Amino acid sequence: MIAQTFWLVLVIACVVWYSTITVYVAVKGAMDISGMLARLKAQQGDPDA
Repeated sequence: MIAQTFWLVLVIACVVWYSTITVYVAVKGAMDISGMLARLKAQQGDPDA
């Protein structure tokens, strides 16, 4: 019973860790893409650049 509880806790911890990393990367990626699109739009509107 102790071993089963240990593995259950370990699996839950891994799923939480993986989910946290996935959400973090998704949010940072969306922010980077948003910034990139804003810079591209600013460059497109500036004929001297």
